[in-house]
Amino acid sequence: MKVLLIQPPSYDPLTDRIFLFEPLALEYLGAGLKLDGHTVELLDGRLEKDIEKVFLRFKPDVVGFTGYTSHVNIIRRFVKRLKSLSPGLFIVVGGHHATMRPGDFNDSDIDAVVIGEGVFTLREILRALEDKTCLTEIDGIGVPGPNGMVLSPPRPYTDLNELPFPDRSLTAGYRKHYFSEWFKPLASVRTSLGCTARCNFCALWSITGGKYLRRDPAAVVKELKTVAEPNVFFCDDESMCDARRMDELADLIRAAGIKKNYFLYGRVDTIVNHPELFAKWADIGLAQVFVGMEDFSDERLKAMNKGVTTDQQIRATRILDDLGIMMYASYMVDPAYTAEDFRGLLAYVRSLKHKYATFTVMTPLPGTQLYAKREHELLSRNPELYDMIHSLLPTTLPMEDFYRELANLWANAVPFYRVIPTLARFGARGMLLRIRLFGKVLKKIQMAHLDY
Repeated sequence: MKVLLIQPPSYDPLTDRIFLFEPLALEYLGAGLKLDGHTVELLDGRLEKDIEKVFLRFKPDVVGFTGYTSHVNIIRRFVKRLKSLSPGLFIVVGGHHATMRPGDFNDSDIDAVVIGEGVFTLREILRALEDKTCLTEIDGIGVPGPNGMVLSPPRPYTDLNELPFPDRSLTAGYRKHYFSEWFKPLASVRTSLGCTARCNFCALWSITGGKYLRRDPAAVVKELKTVAEPNVFFCDDESMCDARRMDELADLIRAAGIKKNYFLYGRVDTIVNHPELFAKWADIGLAQVFVGMEDFSDERLKAMNKGVTTDQQIRATRILDDLGIMMYASYMVDPAYTAEDFRGLLAYVRSLKHKYATFTVMTPLPGTQLYAKREHELLSRNPELYDMIHSLLPTTLPMEDFYRELANLWANAVPFYRVIPTLARFGARGMLLRIRLFGKVLKKIQMAHLDY
């Protein structure tokens, strides 16, 4: 069968100018389908603007979409349009939001919704289509219907070592465009899935039933040898949870003579508890670590079930600085912040002398404990507002003041003189483009109160 896998366009194309990661999940799906002899194309709608043209040229039998919460309406619009062009088309939707809230895709134009890991599920769906057997006999799917979605039994999460390597040939025409900050071109590699932490604002640990799934380090190295890009993003939910495994992986990478620049996610407590591990990784190319700092209050960190303290934050910052590893410090602004809280966070961030810091708004994402607890307080259910910039919970400050304070954090938390070395990584032209882009981001934040 002919299968077209689609990464939908972003709701706000401005985000694609800040970072653009390869659609790794679709590359995994494509690899699995090819094993069964299917013909596969991958369309990245963030870069390919005429989706209909590609669809009409390829004439697929099956189309698969993936997406986050902000993609829900985008996907439903494309589904309706493609179905009108080809009424016999079979359409499957999967991804993060489909896993957390499959009922949001209970649409007569959608034929199946994949819940959880989709590589083996999608292969079984196509086999069922060829054999004309019942879809609901396949574990881990939902079938839309007029009386509500019919859900099959849940599928246990797949052993990561049983998955095929992602087929990066599917994105050959797009690969030069994938990047994050100055890491360009950039490849994404998954070494694990899930997290050992239990933060109440995060759904990633619950997707795997609370398990931390690991790939064999030898398999990761084998895949790394096939990656052409000089920069690699380990797109794990948290890469360093299993320090022993990552220590082994570092040794294997060194022994294999692989030379890359690495970017990964790491927790504050992991950095503090295993500074020697980060030192080893610095020696083999670890250039940047995304660290969810979240807040400057031990009380609020405890309420998030974050499992770290401000003292640990300070120590983690120093450890990475001493190792020459860039900390991508990410803070999460509570809608309940007062003007004093904003001033406190600003002073705290400046005291840590970050070279790079970002600020999102604490968002009750579907599937999180935070969502379950505070769903009744939601200001909007518009999927496009689930972008970590718009507050979905009532703000203590008037909305316009809240966003003015948020923009002020972005503009002043890291003094410009400290940003210059970071900007220099982009080159002269890239530096100017980045400054202009930053101005557009500030404008978007300042005007966010008008989007409700």
